[in-house]
Amino acid sequence: MGKKPTIAITHLGCEKNRIDTEHMIGLLVQAGYQVDTNEELADYVIVNTCSFIAAAREESVQTLVELAEADKKIVITGCMAQHFQEQLLEELPEAVALVGTGDYHKIVDVIERVRAGERVKEITPEPTYIADETTPRYRTTTEGVAYLRVAEGCDYRCSFCIIPHLRGNQRSRSIESIVAEAQQLAAEGVKEIILISQITTNYGLDLYGEPKLAELLRALGKVDVPWIRMHYAYPTGLTPKVIAAIKETPNVLPYLDLPLQHSHPEILRAMNRPYQAGVNDAIIERIKTALPEAVVRTSFIVGFPGETEKHFEHLLQFVKRHEFDHVGVFTFSPEEGTPAYNLPNQLPQSVMEARRDALMQLQQPISLKKNQAEIGKIVEVLIEQENPETGELIGRSARFAPEVDGIVYVQGTASLGSIVPVAITDADIYDLYGHVATATDF
Repeated sequence: MGKKPTIAITHLGCEKNRIDTEHMIGLLVQAGYQVDTNEELADYVIVNTCSFIAAAREESVQTLVELAEADKKIVITGCMAQHFQEQLLEELPEAVALVGTGDYHKIVDVIERVRAGERVKEITPEPTYIADETTPRYRTTTEGVAYLRVAEGCDYRCSFCIIPHLRGNQRSRSIESIVAEAQQLAAEGVKEIILISQITTNYGLDLYGEPKLAELLRALGKVDVPWIRMHYAYPTGLTPKVIAAIKETPNVLPYLDLPLQHSHPEILRAMNRPYQAGVNDAIIERIKTALPEAVVRTSFIVGFPGETEKHFEHLLQFVKRHEFDHVGVFTFSPEEGTPAYNLPNQLPQSVMEARRDALMQLQQPISLKKNQAEIGKIVEVLIEQENPETGELIGRSARFAPEVDGIVYVQGTASLGSIVPVAITDADIYDLYGHVATATDF
């Protein structure tokens, strides 16, 4: 079959999807393919798509159409391939292959079959696969950071969410497998490992018959890596046992990402999150008492069908009362195939956007106050980028997760991928400013 073709990969979507991309690159490179990001020179372009909400699909479709117009042979992978198999094959003759969310590990075989002239559809209807520490992987994040997937899929059925339909039910990796991968990452010089899954507090439930997050965190405490950050912790899963593990494991950051979605019991019930209704206030107070140093991030959906002014006012008061460090606000996106799509009393987009803006405005002074409390402190910062023009460094303190939170602008010199003490001198709503600490700062 002659010289192996070159392959470009375009990545869209979440960190779970990013890990799939990293495994595909690793597998292709291991099989002797030339892989890069330059679509123009590539024979094949793999597009790892997102299908979470309408805006994400539009971005995925736009990318696919642009590549099709440039006459590229396209391999469509990820959530959109899983979601819209037949439509994609029909509407994009340029698509030479479709690969599902539970099939990315077959990418080398898929490419071989395409090269032999086949139009490949490799999609497991109910995905069950999850890669482990033996699956080749090529990291695409900055050198100091790596995502580590502890589980894939979700057993909850929130009425607005299509994820279980696209990624299957929860399947956890063993503690041994996760620790082995963490050790490999630490050996590569990674300073921050971010644990991800759909619901990290449910880790291990399917494998061990009960959640094992506390045990996992304690096991990871023995890995030589300075920061371990958890994403997507459900408040009900932050049991005294888990909180104790966070407290007693020095490299586990007290950073809690609680995707609460709403505060009003009626809306939570309509979201099919009844386990959360009524426990919000008490649980958040309990968490803050048990972990006073915790940095708490949350996200909300405004404009869920049937959300009244009264429901929204409840949410505003809730956010005001709890003073979260970071808040993300999304307008409701009706997803076909989810129960919420057919609910009565859908709200106009203009109302949803007004509510999102009102909630963000309420949060801004809170975020500013939290950031200003850092002024005068010396904090550890992971240096991630350098502005080539100004020499200014950009990094994150433990309070900030990549992509979603703020950054720290740092004057001074430090090597990329290292953690350095930074004296914080200024703050705004989202970001902090400082310089690499010298003897006089201490």
